Amino acid sequence: MNMNELLKLSFRSLQSNLLRSFLTMLGIMIGVATVIAMISIGQGTNNQVTSQIQSLGSNLITVTASSSSGQSGAAGGGSDATLKLSDADPISKIDTVKYVAPVMQANTQFKNGANLTSTSIVGTTPSYADIKSWETDIGRFFTEDEVTDKSKVVVLGATTAENLFGKAGFDAIGSIVKINNIPFRVIGVLKSKGSSGSTDTDDTAIAPITTVQARFQAGSSKSAIRQILVEAKSPSSIQSTMSLMEYTMRQSHKLGSGEDDFKVQSQEDVLSSAESVTKTLTLFLGGVAAISLLVGGIGIMNIMLVSVTERTREIGTRKAIGAKEGTILSQFLVESVTLAILGGIIGVLLGFGGSKLVGNMMSIKTAISMNSVLLAVGFSACIGIIFGVFPARKAAKLDPIEALRYE
Repeated sequence: MNMNELLKLSFRSLQSNLLRSFLTMLGIMIGVATVIAMISIGQGTNNQVTSQIQSLGSNLITVTASSSSGQSGAAGGGSDATLKLSDADPISKIDTVKYVAPVMQANTQFKNGANLTSTSIVGTTPSYADIKSWETDIGRFFTEDEVTDKSKVVVLGATTAENLFGKAGFDAIGSIVKINNIPFRVIGVLKSKGSSGSTDTDDTAIAPITTVQARFQAGSSKSAIRQILVEAKSPSSIQSTMSLMEYTMRQSHKLGSGEDDFKVQSQEDVLSSAESVTKTLTLFLGGVAAISLLVGGIGIMNIMLVSVTERTREIGTRKAIGAKEGTILSQFLVESVTLAILGGIIGVLLGFGGSKLVGNMMSIKTAISMNSVLLAVGFSACIGIIFGVFPARKAAKLDPIEALRYE
């Protein structure tokens, strides 16, 4: 019996009980759909994060606070896992550094008349606009003098301006808005950069860092900042700049080697970390989905065993008229694999549709590769073979005389 005949017999057998066939495939369908959806969303997220990081430029270096790996620094101690505004000054004096911008953030509520909106205000210096490639659509960015004077001025993102002043936002310049009930004068509106995934880049506001520290940061953390953004003069000077920054920070914090209470990272470092996280998450979720596939395989084996029992007399009749064990084994194995592959194909379609739906809801552009599809379908076929061998062998080994007597 050739493969075409085996396939015809398999489909005929599956069609004779469509509901049972569907329920048998369900475990495989769910497993494959989950695998495809997770890989698609994971890859899309990874591509999105990569694009965001790369858009900041290859010359960007970030300094963030981290716990000291040692017990304490030298005399004078470290910075208790915080960065301070004063840490930016020595870094700005490094020859290979082009721009330096200390950054802090605070969650605030903006009010203009009856219009209210909540957004995160960024406290920084004028160099932040150069590093982040922010340009004003109308108005201007604040100056170093306004940072020194702790001026209550603010530059609004396009979305924030629209929420407070309407679509155009042209009435914003010179207007007074209240940020946590503190009056600020609007001096500029940024050009729109659009949304990135679930994050609206334009839903922001930027003010002098000294003002944000004084007005929205209290207690012992008043002098702390979130990070320091640094742009090197050229990509070739990244590593030397990072080394000089680490040395400078240790001098400022009076720390020995190995006692760092800060972390210096290039864009390549950040990109590697982001990729590592998304890959780990995708693998974990893929592993969970693989368990579902195994459960689906057990379901196939159970149903095929039931099928062998139900068709005992048919098997006995076929063997009595000359069917070989190999033919019987092949028939049941082909049925098992057919169930698994059909479940895999339907699962791929469901996974693709599900990932698109979730992607649209989360504003993530999903990505799916042909390798993922082939791997999922191939794995389904393997499940069909592995879990179909035992029922197929049981059918092939039936004694024809006993089978014909079976009621």
